[in-house]
Amino acid sequence: MKHAYLILAHGSFDLLRLLISRLDDERNDIFVHLDKKVKVLPELHAEHAGLYFTEERVDVRWGDWTVVEAEYVLFATAVARGPYQYYHLLSGVDLPVKSQDYIHVFCDTHQGTEFIGYTLTEITPEVLRKVQRWHLFPKDFKNSSIVKRALRAAYIRVQEILGIYRNRDVDFKKGSQWVSVTDAMARHFLAHRVWAQKVFSHSFCADEMVMQTLAWQAPFREKLYNTQDDGAGCLRAIGWKDGQIVDWTPEDLPALKASEALFARKFRNEDVAEL
Repeated sequence: MKHAYLILAHGSFDLLRLLISRLDDERNDIFVHLDKKVKVLPELHAEHAGLYFTEERVDVRWGDWTVVEAEYVLFATAVARGPYQYYHLLSGVDLPVKSQDYIHVFCDTHQGTEFIGYTLTEITPEVLRKVQRWHLFPKDFKNSSIVKRALRAAYIRVQEILGIYRNRDVDFKKGSQWVSVTDAMARHFLAHRVWAQKVFSHSFCADEMVMQTLAWQAPFREKLYNTQDDGAGCLRAIGWKDGQIVDWTPEDLPALKASEALFARKFRNEDVAEL
């Protein structure tokens, strides 16, 4: 059965072309969501894989529900053409660090396993604050004006003083946004789209919690690959440093290829010629 690669892209199109070329295999179909803010669409081609673009394009904003909304668009588009053995969610600045032969054999060997990263030790009051309070101006988390930041902080403070909580009955889990999941998990994710939008709208960084929270429910919890290490759980090498993601460089490739990861994020567009 084929694999589906689901790519969220908003720029760095030379790197996106390189990513597509590395996924261009007759055993794959590739689905691309281009951010609605992209006005000039890039020319993208695949010779062996099916290459499809989502008809719906979301104006994706960092930290906002729209990130998850774009994921739902991708999954819905792919599942409609499926089923696929695995659905791999990637960003347009990721690259596989294993061959397609390796990835397909690995997934065949672990058929039925869900590759979703978890950071179980980080469900702190600060994390819950992101999803148990109402956040104003969620589309402007990254580029808010001073006035909006002040109003958002004041509104959170009022909720704290008044003891206002939302989503008290949800057992939230957290981890990396980037996952590789079975058809069953993809359909479970889609079946809970209305629920997810209700729970996570006007929250902060929902993309790090929706899939993890849904997969924690039976029977998927028993099929998770690794819940003790975020990167190992989702088979991604992610260069975290002081809470920020550091770009990988061409010099990192030997170590990345020798790691247990199937994919790595993220790379720089200007390094394409050396990757």
